[in-house]
Formats: sequence, C-alpha cells, structure tokens
Amino acid sequence: MGARGRSRAGETTGRPVRRRWRWLYAAVVLLLVPLLSSLAVRMAGPASAASWWEARRDSSGQAPDPAVTNEAVLQIYAARTYGWRGAFGVHTWFAVKPTGAASYTRLEVIGWYAYGGGRALRASNGIPDAYWFGSRPELLLDLRGDGVDALIDEVEAAAERYPYANHYRVWPGPNSNTFTAFVAREVPSLRLELPPLAVGKDFLPNGELLADSPSSTGKQVSLFGLAGIMVGAEEGLEVNLLGLTFGFDVAPLALKLPGLGRIGGS
Repeated sequence: MGARGRSRAGETTGRPVRRRWRWLYAAVVLLLVPLLSSLAVRMAGPASAASWWEARRDSSGQAPDPAVTNEAVLQIYAARTYGWRGAFGVHTWFAVKPTGAASYTRLEVIGWYAYGGGRALRASNGIPDAYWFGSRPELLLDLRGDGVDALIDEVEAAAERYPYANHYRVWPGPNSNTFTAFVAREVPSLRLELPPLAVGKDFLPNGELLADSPSSTGKQVSLFGLAGIMVGAEEGLEVNLLGLTFGFDVAPLALKLPGLGRIGGS
C-alpha cells in the first residue's frame, strides 16, 4: 500500500511538471518554426543575393504618375528590410502628393543618417513606391481625392511632432515603424493597421505604458516595446514579446506570426 501510494503521489506531482514542459515546447515551436522558415526563404531569395548597392531601388509601379494625376494622393508602404533582417521585420514609410503637385514627398525614418550624427527623420522627393533594397513594398494604405489634402497636412504636422527625429535604434525602437505608428496615432482618421512584422511599432514614445493602437480603434499596453498586448477593431489581438508579434484577427480571419507575418485574411 505504501509503495503504491508513493508511486501515485509521484505521478500526481509529475503531471503538472510535464504540462509545463509541453507549454514550453509549444512556445519554442511557435517562435522558432516561423522565424527559421522566414529566414530560409529570405536568404534564398534574390533580395538577399545582391549587394546593397546593387539591389533594386526602382519604382514598383504602385504610385500613380504625378505628371498625369492631379488629385491628392496619400500612400503608406511596408517592405522587408535588407539582408537577413528582412526575415524578421519591415521598413515603413509615407508617400504624399498634394493636389496639383509635380512630385511626391517621402516621409520616413532611416537609421544610417542618425548613426552619422544627422537627422533620422527624412522628407525627400525619392521614388514613392521604390523597392527597398530589393524587396517589393506592400501598399498598406491608398487614399486619393477629396479630403486627402487635409490628411496630408495632418500627417506632415504629426511628423514634425515626432519626438525621436534625431534618434534611431533598430530594436526595440525607436525606428522607422515607431515613426509610422506615432503618426498614425496622431492622425486617427487614417485607421492604419501596421503589419505584424513592423518591429518597433509597439515602442511607445516618452516611456508611456498605455496608448491607442496605431489604427486608433483599440488600446495597447507596452513595456518599452519589449512586451505588451494590443486589442483593436483593426488589429484584432496581438501579443508582443521582445518585438515579435503573435496574434489573430477576426475581420477577416487571420493568424499573425513572427517572421511569416499575417496568414489569411486580405
């Protein structure tokens, strides 16, 4: 009797331990499999094969030609970053053209300018929809026509208020995605949902712990961009761990994973 009792007690105590290990294994798989899959695809692709000075920077054909487009245009793009980092994250930027303007203005944060002691926040007349060192950009938002001039004014004013114009840190922020998320919160009518791979979007300015989600349709709690949670009508549910996003969306139904980004939905 005593031996059987000890055996059963040992089994009882062992079960919670085994359950904890199962959760740990599941978490490791959920993290490593998407990241390693994304890294393998990235390193085998043409965007990583070329040297950065040889990588594509021409137009992807997604922005209307200002020579024949009189109406105002506001677009937001995201493209995988150069080299192996593209397996984990994207670079985001704004491209704006007021009514009648002959060219676009790109608004973005670029790290290497800050590394040289310059200003990270740039406003340039670069190609609005250019490949980002070999990676074709995804068009996140495309607004044209009536009311867009006013939105462009709001975006440009918000960019001037960005508190890290002279600072850049790849991880966990502030970086290009921190800037885009900041402007999106300042201009809530954009209702911008940033992709899960926009590492740095959860870095809240000035050490804040609570803020609107970038789409302004929900709320997020974030600890310096290292850990947090976001719930919003546009974003669904997102959990941020060390800058990596796990989550799901219900409208439309989609899964969000590190490295792979959004799976499903449209």
